[in-house]
Amino acid sequence: MERTRVARVDHVILARRGEQVDGSLHLTPHHLIFSHVPPASNEDRATGTPVRPKELWFTYPIISLCTLRPAPAASRQLSSIRLRCRDFTFVCFYFTDEIKARTVFDSIKQWTCKSGRLEKLYAFSYQPPPPERELNGWDLYDPRKEWDRQGLNAPNSRWRLSEINVDYSFSPTYPALIPVPCSISDNTINYAGRYRSRARIPALTYLHPVNNCTITRSSQPLVGVRGNRSIQDEKLLAAIFSTSRSERPLGNFAQAQTNLDREASDSSTDTEPQIIEADDVNPEEIEDDMLTSAQGDSEEQKKLIYGAQQNNLIVDARPTVNAFAMQAVGLGSENMDNYKFASKAYLGIDNIHVMRDSLNKVIDALKETDVTPLGPNREQLNRSGWLKHITGILDGAGLIARQVGLTHSHVLIHCSDGWDRTSQLSALSQICLDPYFRTLEGFMVLVEKDWLSFGHMFRHRSGHLSSEKWFQVENERIGGGDNNRGGFEASGAGKAIENAFLSAKGFFGRDNTSRDSLPESDGELQNFDGEPTAKKPSPIPRSIVAEKEITKVKETSPVFHQFLDATYQLLHQYPTRFEFNERFLRRLLYHLYSCQFGTFLFNSEKERKDLNARERTRSVWDYFLARREQFTNPQYDPLVDDHQRGKERLIFPLLNETRWWSEAFGRSDAEMNGPLPSGLPVPSKDEIPKPSRTPVPAGVETAQKTGTPPVTPSKVSDAATAGIAAVTSGISQLSVLKSQPKDRRGDSREEQMEVELN
Repeated sequence: MERTRVARVDHVILARRGEQVDGSLHLTPHHLIFSHVPPASNEDRATGTPVRPKELWFTYPIISLCTLRPAPAASRQLSSIRLRCRDFTFVCFYFTDEIKARTVFDSIKQWTCKSGRLEKLYAFSYQPPPPERELNGWDLYDPRKEWDRQGLNAPNSRWRLSEINVDYSFSPTYPALIPVPCSISDNTINYAGRYRSRARIPALTYLHPVNNCTITRSSQPLVGVRGNRSIQDEKLLAAIFSTSRSERPLGNFAQAQTNLDREASDSSTDTEPQIIEADDVNPEEIEDDMLTSAQGDSEEQKKLIYGAQQNNLIVDARPTVNAFAMQAVGLGSENMDNYKFASKAYLGIDNIHVMRDSLNKVIDALKETDVTPLGPNREQLNRSGWLKHITGILDGAGLIARQVGLTHSHVLIHCSDGWDRTSQLSALSQICLDPYFRTLEGFMVLVEKDWLSFGHMFRHRSGHLSSEKWFQVENERIGGGDNNRGGFEASGAGKAIENAFLSAKGFFGRDNTSRDSLPESDGELQNFDGEPTAKKPSPIPRSIVAEKEITKVKETSPVFHQFLDATYQLLHQYPTRFEFNERFLRRLLYHLYSCQFGTFLFNSEKERKDLNARERTRSVWDYFLARREQFTNPQYDPLVDDHQRGKERLIFPLLNETRWWSEAFGRSDAEMNGPLPSGLPVPSKDEIPKPSRTPVPAGVETAQKTGTPPVTPSKVSDAATAGIAAVTSGISQLSVLKSQPKDRRGDSREEQMEVELN
């Protein structure tokens, strides 16, 4: 292991919120520690009590930006290092010796960026204190126990736990146990998985105990410009939407299922069609069976079937135009002509790149507070759009909760890959529906289930392994750019690909600022209409790739932070309905980035198992359960009574009461939520777009209420065809452009590019 270049520097001045204090800076393998001895109080002097030093600790992964500003030549100014942390702590260290300042900067960069592997993070060497040592938070979530609690194994249950993914070979990002309808065989699931991105099929995440209606989640379908469809996917979703009917299980649909399974077992899985084009089959018979199952046989029978008036809903979290634009790269959204047993609603929630940009604008409004006592720039906060995004997420969760809890309907949620916005909406709607998830342990179970088990990319989104791009030498950056910058994003090849994708979605609106048509996850361009395109050979030897990992800055995003912020909004609006308090949410946000525990280090359940996280690291829940009294809400009222106002089972977001979570940003409520100074613009309700409250009828696709005209399927097909031509043209230039020298003029292009080819 490399040793730090300096272990301690004395006479360092810490500046924070306009105040300065002299102390010592200590650098350890996992922490940066500033210690100082405060002045003795009169009581201490009178009693002769020695003054204890105070310490400020920073874990290296929590550093989001570190800037060195050397003292100008022939100047009396001090050299400084400014830290911007992910928990919104901003500090500045002043050094009398520039050489020591550079040495400290290099040491921080070394400890932060040179780990290269998860196993070198603090969680793998952390030794818990005795209260935590007696607990095992890894045992808190048992999927079988949670599904039993929800009634999955109740008498006459229509659900079962499929073990098709027990070895994670079916879908590496999904849990080992996948709840599916009893009427659907694993063989059908296998084929249905080939129609969903990364085989993330519609899977149960919540079963309502009162009406047996469900929340299921998935990734986007592989529709493409040819309008591909999958009978197996349609059957799976129809079966899910039929599970709450008690009078008659699945009728003719069950027989159609048996026939299809028999046909599939008689043929080779290698030659069986994976994705079926609409013109290749005549699905009327099977479709009629599905509709009979999902809607009932006759008007007379409808009156006798519980839930016959259901308005089952497919929720696409993306803006409408972005969902259609994804067809240019073989993805897209469901064609409701093939899912006539449901309606669709587009929520218009922007993707990870827009959310990252929004948070950066919030940081810009706060970043000078390390050297000045001034509060945040309220005008910049207002322009960041952060509260607009939080409001949109809450509105979508409220829509889902109403569909399930009030209209007794089923809801399927997805975005693109189904692990960012999908997790936000799924978890928040369950908080609204189920009082159990508003308890301390219930909330932990919810995070384990909907975020950890269903494969949110914590390692990528949180940037745990850091990036050298977050370390800057200020005067060098001002003088001509960082020599470490450049790479593919700044090259002509990157520009060609970006322009190709922008051309592909140009039809859908020039004012569209979201970039969903660009891959959100691993940055690899794939042709989902056929076989995945081969990865570009890595210039780094495979053995080194296995040992070293880096953070892709364009994959970082405050997705889980937004979920905690939205939960705070509900807690503030319903202070007696939550067992935990605001401090619990704030500490959870801190430990998302601290890397002290193994809970949030991985992208999937499979990764945690492969690296033996349970045996080698501690669970973050140990920390909270060992200090339960610190995180308990004294106002909590556990009584649930739907006949008494204020104690109902369901809660719904109050969108007009969305506010800044001031303590999460390290500021006072007056600084963040006080009245705006005169002259600053106040956003009107019309400026905050809301998701449509009216689901789209079956077979009709409409644009959201943002002034965008409806997009007809014929126009989509023409635009997507033109888009594919543009993409193909851009890719054809790769071989020429990649051979040219890389542009080293800086990485301004990085802020516009969201595609990386490895």
